[in-house]
Amino acid sequence: MPGTGRGGPDTAMVEAARDGDQRALDALVADSLPLVYNIVGRALNGHNDVDDVVQETLLRVVRGLPSLRDAGAFRSWLVAIAVRQVRDREQDRSATQKRRADLDTAEEMPDPASDFAALTILRLGLTDQRREVAEATRWLDQGDRGLLALWWLEETGELRRTDLAGALGLSGRHAAVRVQRMKEQLQIARTVVRALNSSGCSELRALTWNWDGVPTSLWRKRFARHVRECGVCGPTGRGMLPVDRLLSGLPLLPIPAGFVVQHLHAISPAAAEAAGRAASHLPLPRGGAPRGSHAVQRPRGVLSTLTHAKVAGTAVAAAAVATTGVVVAVNLPPSKPTASAGVAPQAASTPLPASSPSRPAKPKPSPSPTKKKASPKPTVTKKAPPPVAVSSSAKKGVGVWTFNGVNTALAKSGASWYYTWSTTHNGVTTPKTAKFVPMIWGADSVNSTALAQAKAAGPYLLGFNEPDMGSQSNMSADKALSLWPKLMSAGKVLGSPAVAYGGDTPGGWLDKFMKGAKAKGYRVDFITLHWYGGDFNSTRATSQLKGYLQAVYNRYHKPIWLTEYALIDFSNGTRFPSDAQQAAFVKSSTKMLAGLPYVQRYAWFGIGAKDNEPSSGLFKSGGVPTEAGRAFQAAR
Repeated sequence: MPGTGRGGPDTAMVEAARDGDQRALDALVADSLPLVYNIVGRALNGHNDVDDVVQETLLRVVRGLPSLRDAGAFRSWLVAIAVRQVRDREQDRSATQKRRADLDTAEEMPDPASDFAALTILRLGLTDQRREVAEATRWLDQGDRGLLALWWLEETGELRRTDLAGALGLSGRHAAVRVQRMKEQLQIARTVVRALNSSGCSELRALTWNWDGVPTSLWRKRFARHVRECGVCGPTGRGMLPVDRLLSGLPLLPIPAGFVVQHLHAISPAAAEAAGRAASHLPLPRGGAPRGSHAVQRPRGVLSTLTHAKVAGTAVAAAAVATTGVVVAVNLPPSKPTASAGVAPQAASTPLPASSPSRPAKPKPSPSPTKKKASPKPTVTKKAPPPVAVSSSAKKGVGVWTFNGVNTALAKSGASWYYTWSTTHNGVTTPKTAKFVPMIWGADSVNSTALAQAKAAGPYLLGFNEPDMGSQSNMSADKALSLWPKLMSAGKVLGSPAVAYGGDTPGGWLDKFMKGAKAKGYRVDFITLHWYGGDFNSTRATSQLKGYLQAVYNRYHKPIWLTEYALIDFSNGTRFPSDAQQAAFVKSSTKMLAGLPYVQRYAWFGIGAKDNEPSSGLFKSGGVPTEAGRAFQAAR
């Protein structure tokens, strides 16, 4: 039984579902999912709890449907349940955050791929003033978000005012007053967004110097006060169309395919199948696109020290070695199997010929067996690393290449994401706790195969690798801009090209690219940076890194992904700090990065370490953590 479009499901469908018709119930759940997802997603601004709240809402609908008296009131009843679930979750989160430390609450920031304003812009292709409205919604107070979600759907034709008022438990007149107040705040936020985007006012740029980039009511008031009083910023607000006209006719934001598979199936398999068909226009799941042999190595000079090129040249063999490394490294460090392999046959051969217990006892006092057994024990004890409680966070990531034990290392690292400077991760198995992020490395990577792989790999896409370096992707800003529309066409949350240095420099490579992108109307969702420190004092190095990130953020006011960083001095060859110095920097820098709200991701360089030479790597052969690796495992 089909629904009636934007008017909601017809009463016959609701009545049949209420009376026990399973097919009608499946259809009703599938029909309700897009509306519930849009209400909850916008009210929570894409927080990680969105999926759980949507699922709980639909479960309550299924359980409570038999008691619904008026089938014609289903839409209002459904919306009211969604609003209550949002309120309950907000209250729970607020209470939880009061009990947690600041470092923990920093991890509660919304995932950039789930930012509902960004998703609305990206998925619906919003431009100009419609895009500004979506961006302005980030500036509303939390108390207005639930109302915004309902009013947005009223303006797009999905809800009636009676649905909105009923869900809030208000009279029509009171609801109208609440909506008008919220619209006034949204209009103020629109003027702030436009002024910040125009960036033609030196006083406004000075005012943003200490702003951390997180839209809040306090900063909205500060910026709005400046805009009202400024002769430069004030006129930028002219010519704004009414929000009502801009939202009219917009469709619902499509449901993420992952939600359909993971959550709706638990409520109704048939409904999941129906909703999945409706979401079939979304990007293919990983593995859905053809995989080619295209792979880009990370050719930074230091990688020759890390033997990346040698390993990457034999991808098939490396994959086999890595798999073997997992089996060995799960229980024993790489040095132990060799010793055990030599000792075990001797120990086994001693008791086998004789059944008497005195026979095995005799070799123990003898000089050679005693020395052989006694010497490995203290050595093993000294080499055994102290146990580390592995922690993870949404920000924490690592650059990965294949080596013996890479899969064990990645699984043990605590990283929630990783990348390989490519659109594939051949030879690397993605653990359940991590996600792979693809990269279009250079101009030669802009081809149909790589773009298809990027589309299939998840919500993010990293841009060109160090185009400002002759030994890397090596291209001008104009060349990068000419290729950028093809990266945009992948439909991903898109990161800027990652410059090797000078991201904060006026007139530098990144500055030229960002100005060109703005002039052409190209989309850049976040800034990608690399940083290497030659000062091996962890306190000073952490301060220098923070200063660089802050300077870049102050220039572009976009989220930042730090996709390569470590202590390596390239000023005169390649010089590494001591293990203790590198570990101290891992500890201090990750703590600092966790507390910067505009830093959405960071990735240490890198996963693999040389067994007997200095490096910045986290794990040696067999997945054995270095001192820096243990610090990284513990990082939150």
